[in-house]
Amino acid sequence: MSLEQRARLVGLPLGEGVGRQFDYWMTVYKRTWQGSIISSFVSPFFYVVAMGVLLGGFIAGDPAELEGATSYLAFVVPGLIAAHAMQTGVGETTYPVMGLIKWNAVYDSMLATPLQVRHVVAAHLGFVGFRLMTTCAVFMLVLAPFGVFETWWGPLLAFASQVLVGMAFACLVYGFTTRLRSEEGFGVLFRLGVFPLFLFSGAFFPVSNLGPVGEWVAKLTPLWHGVNLSRMFCIDEVDWSTAAVNVAVLLALVVFGWFWSVSGLTKRLVK
Repeated sequence: MSLEQRARLVGLPLGEGVGRQFDYWMTVYKRTWQGSIISSFVSPFFYVVAMGVLLGGFIAGDPAELEGATSYLAFVVPGLIAAHAMQTGVGETTYPVMGLIKWNAVYDSMLATPLQVRHVVAAHLGFVGFRLMTTCAVFMLVLAPFGVFETWWGPLLAFASQVLVGMAFACLVYGFTTRLRSEEGFGVLFRLGVFPLFLFSGAFFPVSNLGPVGEWVAKLTPLWHGVNLSRMFCIDEVDWSTAAVNVAVLLALVVFGWFWSVSGLTKRLVK
């Protein structure tokens, strides 16, 4: 390759650089999708039945107490899907990213080609987005026969909001992972970050039950914004001004996380 050709390739547009990694990520998916069957395709059904149908049968469906939902099933499952999107986004950007950096050095081999850090990060996050879309779509399809959706367009917007909150966490955690030297930090992330958010961001009960201070803190968390959007769109109880704030916060986190991820991987691997 001549110097002129290499100079042209080094300046690859983002889309072209991502496209050159398509075969790699499709190969990864083909070789690993069986390991995610339970978490991505079987768990949604059990989530809906266990939390919404069985547990929901013991809880009165009072819209005044359930943010407009007419049943606990309609209240809890849209929030659980958003929480599942968070878990998927985090799971795909912790150990998998650490492995590509530290254990098998795949990122190093990628960056030995004309690909740049931004191409590598965008392709990996694009793969995470694909994983989010497939898992959330299965959840929504499982939920459809239970009569939760009040409009035809609501589930589509709810699905988009679930993918958005998953991407917000994926971008943020990707940047976090690039700065870790040891996988031990993931224990702290899950125990002090993911699990508390899962329990106290409105997926299982209205955050107003936490008291004024607890409610205020919960509404500062990224997951609450995703849970709120998912639930509002599913049950057609939409406050558009609040929805706009929710979307703006999540988009801002995606943008911030993107730049944080690129800078983190650059500092880690580019000498």
